[in-house]
Amino acid sequence: MRTNTLKYVIALAIFTIAGIFAVQFIFLRSRFSLTERQFHESVSIALKEVAWQILEYNKNAFGKTAEFENLNPVERISNNYYIVNVNDVIDGEVLKFHLTEQFRLHEINTDFEFAVYDCVNDSMIYGAYICAFSDSCRQVRNFNLPKTDKYTYYFGVHFPKMTQYFNSRLSGWYVFTILLVIVVTFFGYAVTVILKQRQLTEVQKNFINNLTHELKTPISSIALAADVISDKKIIETPERLFRYAKIISEQNNRLLNNVERVLSLASLEKNKIQLNHEKLNLPALLEEITANFRLAQNNPTAKISIDNNAGEIFLVADKFHFTQVVTNIIENGIKYNTSEEPEMAVSIDQDKRNLIVAFADNGIGIPRNARKKIFRKFYRVPTGNIHNVKGFGLGLDYVAKIINAHKWKITVEANLNGGSIFKILIPEKSYGK
Repeated sequence: MRTNTLKYVIALAIFTIAGIFAVQFIFLRSRFSLTERQFHESVSIALKEVAWQILEYNKNAFGKTAEFENLNPVERISNNYYIVNVNDVIDGEVLKFHLTEQFRLHEINTDFEFAVYDCVNDSMIYGAYICAFSDSCRQVRNFNLPKTDKYTYYFGVHFPKMTQYFNSRLSGWYVFTILLVIVVTFFGYAVTVILKQRQLTEVQKNFINNLTHELKTPISSIALAADVISDKKIIETPERLFRYAKIISEQNNRLLNNVERVLSLASLEKNKIQLNHEKLNLPALLEEITANFRLAQNNPTAKISIDNNAGEIFLVADKFHFTQVVTNIIENGIKYNTSEEPEMAVSIDQDKRNLIVAFADNGIGIPRNARKKIFRKFYRVPTGNIHNVKGFGLGLDYVAKIINAHKWKITVEANLNGGSIFKILIPEKSYGK
């Protein structure tokens, strides 16, 4: 599938998922509003029925003739608190019985508490906490239900667990929403895996192409030189024989180095890195590494300098791996450079927390968006018009693994004079005077 087509498919899938979530949210919100409205309607009907039954009780018990039709008894004070105007004497036990009975008949299966207003003491006096699924519960009755100045004979009903009640009624919708989220999460994970696999395929393809080129070039050079020196007449020109023998030696070393890089990476992937820690004189070691690099590198115009601002420092590290880390960083700084005189400035500094070994080059630099990617395996920064830069994208991956194995840190930033600055941050426990 082409890249653009894949982007369109992913964008369409994201748009579709967003639409599904929007519709689900609208339905869930609508269902919640409907449940809330049905609840309030059921409560209003039940409380109106309770008020009528209290008046009927008073009529039969005391011969009173209150006119219920002229009353609008139920008033919703808040989302979960109601006041019912009876305009007559209220018996607490009778109220409790009818409230329990009417809520059961109207399927209002949630806890509630009530209290009766005493106009003599101006307080809510009689009350009880009724559990929905139990005859008795340990909840404490609340007699501090809000009062009102509108009525003389009334009672208040409070639903302390109304939110839980709504959630229980909408549990099916919640389950469906959770399942939808799970499905979308798996879909997102699958898309992420596909994209990463696609990216990895491209990276591996580039790696194989680079590896093929890096192996075929020295092999071809060796084959060509071997054909030349196989000619008997080559003996007549010793200088030419020596030159082609030197080509064979150089290309053989190049081939050997490439193979060793790939094998060392495979070894790091299979096995946990085993470090052989030893006490190293850091300034002297850096001088040794740079001296060997000057002798081995192919650009005789490259300048490498060392600036030690920390004095004599002893580093606890694996000498072999640390040497390879420094060599890789210096090699990259020289290799990715368009200047006629490549420069690498190595410095040793110290702050309150870390020893800082910095490598500043005057090369082409690293774009900001690529600085976090350069330590990934096989990743290579696009070099624009530079086409002679060879490599596998393994050097900085190796550097990152060795730095992490030592429990150090490495950062990269732009050099104000052009190029990049790599900094190895070494904590205090790994070095000393």
